[in-house]
Amino acid sequence: MVVTLDSPVRIGKAAIGALGTLALALGTLQAVVEPSLPLLQHDLGIGPAEGSLIFITLLITGAVVAPIAGKLGDRYGGKRVLVVLMATVSAGGLISSLAPNLPVLLLGQVLQGAMVGALPLSFILVRKHLPPGRTQVAVGLVSGLFTGGGLVGMLVAGPIAEHLSRHWMFAIPTTAIIAATLLVSRLMPDDPPAASDAKIDWLGVILLSCTLVALVLGVMVVTGGGLPPLAIVAITVAVAALATGWVAVERRVASPMVDLRMLAMPAMWSSAVVTLLMSLGFGMAVYLIPQLLSLSANGYGFGADPSDIGLFLLPATIAGVVAGTIAGIASRRFGTRAVITVGAIATAATLIALGSLHDATWQLVVARALIGFAVSVSAVALLAGTATTVDAKDTGIATSLLVVTRVVGVALGAQTGGAILDASTDPRTGLPSETAFTTGFIIAGVIAALSLLVLPAMKKGTKA
Repeated sequence: MVVTLDSPVRIGKAAIGALGTLALALGTLQAVVEPSLPLLQHDLGIGPAEGSLIFITLLITGAVVAPIAGKLGDRYGGKRVLVVLMATVSAGGLISSLAPNLPVLLLGQVLQGAMVGALPLSFILVRKHLPPGRTQVAVGLVSGLFTGGGLVGMLVAGPIAEHLSRHWMFAIPTTAIIAATLLVSRLMPDDPPAASDAKIDWLGVILLSCTLVALVLGVMVVTGGGLPPLAIVAITVAVAALATGWVAVERRVASPMVDLRMLAMPAMWSSAVVTLLMSLGFGMAVYLIPQLLSLSANGYGFGADPSDIGLFLLPATIAGVVAGTIAGIASRRFGTRAVITVGAIATAATLIALGSLHDATWQLVVARALIGFAVSVSAVALLAGTATTVDAKDTGIATSLLVVTRVVGVALGAQTGGAILDASTDPRTGLPSETAFTTGFIIAGVIAALSLLVLPAMKKGTKA
């Protein structure tokens, strides 16, 4: 039997601003590694393969923590779990800032990866303290500022690392996270947890975590190439066996980690499928466009160096920030399904057009900005729609599953793009053919377009 407490107190702009500030600081900390990876590799004496472990570690931790944090937030209160999670992230940031070697830095990244759980916890808070219309706007604001933090991190990481040190690159955003967490703790009222005598489904937690880890690692290993068919089959069977075991446990326990009946809701499963398909197409674009920009200008590339590529991608990052706020307002006015439909059409059309229109840098810059805007609008609309469609007690776990689906989809898309280029690489020059890029963009567009087939199953979004 579940008993809820009295209706929660409504919150004002200051509390929402504190959540947004926290999201901005988290996005900054998450993004500082990518532009400074060459410096980290040189400073720590590691190669590219070891350097990639930093990204893999954070990705795996985020995929595991997000659904667990969402479930615990649903049960014990979003604010309480968020504060504990931010303490973990802050400890990770401090460890990363003091790390003398790769193992210690990886430990810091493991703890930092817990930041992925902050988004579903924030959605729990705004769902409990705001009416549906304002919830969608708040979800868009928080999501947009998290993306904006990525922009800040990309811009400040290099100057901080070069003029101060790599240690301050982690320490400064971590300090901002600590300050923002204190603001959230002070300004955000306690949200009533669900009082229940049921035990936590720890077996379900473990099986879901193992399934996600196996899936992420399996995708990276398989798409990396070089594995015999038998090994690929073994990885697939292992992931399927873990997923099957998790489903079997969730069907039998009295209080499952994830209510499978919730997953069977048209609004939920269709949101997950749309998120996966659009993330796959987006991940392929994220990988292919920088690769095309960096290829030698003597062929069909543009010879852009890392600094140039960062500037070329800046409009896309800005577009993603703007999209967050617009998505929340548009979802409130027109409904979730209408916003996602427009986003999916724009994403698919732009990707397919890139198959033939990639002869100038401005075409790639504009296309990447359009894709970033459309995908971000759709992602925020999906999160906002889910947050206001499922029962309030399931807000955290439902939105966290979408967050994980997006992370896995982008990773799988990027690996797929890499596999397409590797398959067409000329052994004499070591360069992929232009046809590979054309094929990759068109495949990405078709994958994104497939999401339109699923949208009819989605209920019309909540309006104010």
